[in-house]
Amino acid sequence: MTSFCNRLSFLLENVDSGVKSGVSEGSGSTAVNFEASKNGTTRWTAEHVAGLADAAIPQIPVIEASDVKPAIPGFMLWDLWPVQLYDGSTVIVDGWEIWVIMCAADDLHPDARHDVARLRLAMFRAGEWRDCGYLLPDHLNPGAREWAGSTVYDPATGALTLFYTATGRRGETKLSFEQRLFQTTGRLVIDTDAVSASGWSEPFENVVSDNDHYLVADESVGRPGFIKGFRDPFHFRDPADGRDYLLFTASLKASTSEYNGVIGIARADGAGFEDWQILPPLISADGINNEMERPVLRVQDGRYYVFWSTHTSTFTPGGPTGPEGLYAMVADTLFGPYRPMNGTGLVAANPVAEPLQTYSWWVTRDLEVAGFVDHWGLKGRSLTENPDLVITQFGGTPAPRFRIALDGDTSHIISS
Repeated sequence: MTSFCNRLSFLLENVDSGVKSGVSEGSGSTAVNFEASKNGTTRWTAEHVAGLADAAIPQIPVIEASDVKPAIPGFMLWDLWPVQLYDGSTVIVDGWEIWVIMCAADDLHPDARHDVARLRLAMFRAGEWRDCGYLLPDHLNPGAREWAGSTVYDPATGALTLFYTATGRRGETKLSFEQRLFQTTGRLVIDTDAVSASGWSEPFENVVSDNDHYLVADESVGRPGFIKGFRDPFHFRDPADGRDYLLFTASLKASTSEYNGVIGIARADGAGFEDWQILPPLISADGINNEMERPVLRVQDGRYYVFWSTHTSTFTPGGPTGPEGLYAMVADTLFGPYRPMNGTGLVAANPVAEPLQTYSWWVTRDLEVAGFVDHWGLKGRSLTENPDLVITQFGGTPAPRFRIALDGDTSHIISS
């Protein structure tokens, strides 16, 4: 207990000063950034994706049976993210990273996990996961399920702010695919060998779809990959102006295509996270892809890198198609214009031999990439032709991590 708390005290003393100094740097650039946002949205185009036909595909190592082991017994786990500080670094206490993971009981059919998803708190160190229970208390969520987002820890106050997706409505008798962005704040509690969160505020809907730039995601029926989006809020504090932003997965309102995925953005006005202003999309895949999921933004060497995950199946039929993978664009300022990484946007793909093995990648501030094991070990077999594989070959556990290296507009994979 003593060493655990001493490590936390060291974290508070050393990180808090850096956070405060980072907020004050570069003030005065907000107006320029906002005007750039109003002037347009960067397009990820068919020409970019078509370049993959002649490109060397950066492939993630093949998942082996030894990589697929339960992290938390009794649960299947998928989309995960670390608790972060304001500068985007991962909170670490006594060598333990603190993470949030979507979970469902492992006796369910894998396709049904999204219908009962809850958020779980966990710790990770040297390949070991330690379960810390549900993040939110029962019945706090205004939705029927808790979907992905991001989490920010304030070392000065102990406040833990969760930005997440409330899917459906609490008490609904028929599950819907409505998605709304909410936030709530509690306190991170450090114990001898675990962490927990308590004292959560009543969640409030912080960013509401304007039904102008973004569709209202209120579908009553749908299937994964083809529902419209308003989810996955990612917190980012811009070192250039100290302002707080949320990136999110969304669908373009002014589109003539069914494949109209975009990465949206909202900005907090004033102090704290009380008042958010929705802005035009940062990046659009309109006419190319239906989903730009789990956006993550990192700044390195003065450049802004926006990462997202997408499926092969969500590319427009008949158009150029990319592999199941992690994609990104880079810009010199937050509001762009953005350029596709490696000329195509692709940063890391599942291997050709196992195209569905992992998904939903999170890029940490130090460029380590964490995802989950999806359908692995298919060995060329089709899930459509072999439906039993949907159950037997679903991993439902965090995948082995890898690193990426960034050099301007190019990147490459570092295996471990």
